Amino acid sequence: TWGEQDERPAHPVTLAGFWLDRTQVTNESYARCVAASVCRQSDQNAASRAHAGKDADFLRPKQPVVGISWDDAKSYCGWVGKRLPREAEMERAERGDDGRKYPWGDDAPSADRTTFNRLFGLPSSTTDDVGTHPRGRGPYGHDDLAGNVWQWCDDEYDPYAYRRATANRGIPGTCAEILTTLYELRAEGKQGFTGSNPIPLECEHVLRGGAFNYDARGLRATNRVHHPARFRIVMAGFRCGKDG
Repeated sequence: TWGEQDERPAHPVTLAGFWLDRTQVTNESYARCVAASVCRQSDQNAASRAHAGKDADFLRPKQPVVGISWDDAKSYCGWVGKRLPREAEMERAERGDDGRKYPWGDDAPSADRTTFNRLFGLPSSTTDDVGTHPRGRGPYGHDDLAGNVWQWCDDEYDPYAYRRATANRGIPGTCAEILTTLYELRAEGKQGFTGSNPIPLECEHVLRGGAFNYDARGLRATNRVHHPARFRIVMAGFRCGKDG
């Protein structure tokens, strides 16, 4: 009853060792990639375009970079010798060995643990500098795994990922298999199976972690959000990882 239908069934997953950046990528870090002519400039008007607030309120050096597409994020991670994390890796970093609901445990989100529940258009409707909520760190010391900004994952979004033969390795279906699944969900009238976003018409990518404008329930460690790779929105940023 806690999550959406695409978060079920609960199942064990075995992953190879991996590393995950402690923080979300910041504006100042991403700007170095732009200056090196490797990365595309982030959408500097992402906030005003979404009526979220003033653009300048999202552009401090230590804030997480937003207005970044999946390809932008992948380019940056490659530039620093890393990669985008897999969806299962993000959930592993959040839930640890005890299957907690949030990175810090099972207690509900609070302002001293994370950045959330900041409604668009209000003066407070913006992100915080990364790493400013140490009480909200995950079981392995990562900051901002829940809240602040959604984080792009490498995986394509598969509503049936947890039902497939590869679920125990955290591997979704192929794009062709995903498209078949999406067609079936639409044909069966199962709007809502993939959460509040419409059932996709294409292979989209997963984002994890919740964002500054989401309520407490949206920050749960199992929550799976999806958007087309080309989207550059004010609620989405990323962090990088690499093989262990």
